[in-house]
Amino acid sequence: MRFHHRAVPIVLLVLLIDSIGFGIVLPVLPELIVRLARVTLPDATRIAGYMLVAYAATQFVAGPIVGNLGDRFGRRPVLLACMAGFGCDYALMAAAPSIGWLFLGRTLAGLTGASYTSANAVLADVTPPEKRGAVFGLMGAAFGTGFILGPAAGGLLATMGTRAPFIAAAALAAVNAVWILVALPETLPPERRRPFDWRQANALGAFRPLLHAGGAAPLLAAALLWQLGHMVYPSTWAFWAGLALHWDAPAVGWSLAASGLAMAFAQVVVTGRAIARFGEERTVVIGMVVGGLSFLAYGFVRQGWAVYVLIFASALQGLVYPSINALLSRMTDASHQGALQGGMASIASIAAIAGPLAMTQALAFGAERGQPGGAFLLAFALVCGGLLLVWFGVLRRLRLASTASRA
Repeated sequence: MRFHHRAVPIVLLVLLIDSIGFGIVLPVLPELIVRLARVTLPDATRIAGYMLVAYAATQFVAGPIVGNLGDRFGRRPVLLACMAGFGCDYALMAAAPSIGWLFLGRTLAGLTGASYTSANAVLADVTPPEKRGAVFGLMGAAFGTGFILGPAAGGLLATMGTRAPFIAAAALAAVNAVWILVALPETLPPERRRPFDWRQANALGAFRPLLHAGGAAPLLAAALLWQLGHMVYPSTWAFWAGLALHWDAPAVGWSLAASGLAMAFAQVVVTGRAIARFGEERTVVIGMVVGGLSFLAYGFVRQGWAVYVLIFASALQGLVYPSINALLSRMTDASHQGALQGGMASIASIAAIAGPLAMTQALAFGAERGQPGGAFLLAFALVCGGLLLVWFGVLRRLRLASTASRA
C-alpha cells in the first residue's frame, strides 16, 4: 500500500513494537505472581483478574481524557507520554519487590494505555476518508503480528528468568518513545486544536451512543456476550495452561504465538471470502458455533497436542466480530453510524472490565475442585446466550422483513 503521509508507517511500527512488548510478558506473569504473592496458581489467577480489572477500569476512565488532551495539545506529545508510561510500567514490574508494585505498574499502564486512541487520531488526521478503512485494518494487522512475535519471544526469554521479559518490554517501550520523539511529525496543526473540556472528557459519555442504535439492540447484546466470553483467552490462557496442561513459560509462549497466527490467517484469508459467500448473518452463526464448541472442548482437553489442533480448528471464531460489525452497520441508518461505533467501543470497555474478573474467578473456582476448565465452560455458556440472541433476535427479524418485502 502507498501511504499518503510518512506518519502512517511510523505509527504502524509503533503499534507493532508496542504489541510485541505487551505479548512478551504474558507467558511469565503466572509464575511472577505466584512468587511475589506466595500463593498457589489458582489464587494467582484471581490476583491476575483483579490486576486486569484495575488496568481496564483505569483505562476506561483515562481514555476520553487522553483523547481530549490529544485534541488540545497535539497527537505527538500524548503518544510520547503513553509510550513513556508503558516503559515505566514494565520497569516497575521487572523490579517489583511485592505484588502491590505489580498493581501500581498496571494502574500506571491503564492511565497511559490509550495509545490506540492517539494512533487512531494520527491516522485519521493524515489519511483521506476513503482510505481510512484499509489503514485502520493495517492497525489490526500490526497488533496481530506483534501478538505472534511477543509471546514466542517471551517464552524464550523466560529461560533467563521471570524478570527478563519485563526488562525486554521496558526496553521496547523506550525504543518506541525515542522513535516517536525523533521520527513522528505532529499531525494536528494548531489551528485545528480545541480547548480541553471536562464535559467531553467523561467516561460515562461513552455509553450515550448505545441509546441511538435502535433496532440493533439484540445484536449489541450478542456482541457483549461474545466479547465477555472471548476474554477467557487474554485473562486466563497462561494460568489455564499451567493448571490443566502443566506447561512452562516457553510452552505457553509458543501456544500464544500459534493462536495469533491462526487468528491472523482467518482474518486475512477467510473472513472476506466467508462473508461474500454466506452473508454476514450466516457467518456470525458459523463463527459463534465454532467458538462455542471450541470453548467447550478447551474445558475438557488435557493433552498438549490436542490444544494445537483446537487452536487452528477454532480460528473461524475470528469471523464473529467483523461480521457483527458489518451486520450492525447494515441494520443502522446512516445518521447513526457514528453512534453505533461508539456503542461498540462502550461494549468493548464493559467486556474488558467484567470479563477478566469473571473468567479468572471461574478458573480458580474450578481448579480448586479438580476442573481447571471452568472459565472455558463459562465462556461456552455466554456464547450460547449470544447465539440465541442472534438466532431469534436478528435472523428471525431479517427473515420476516425479507418475506414481507417479497409479499
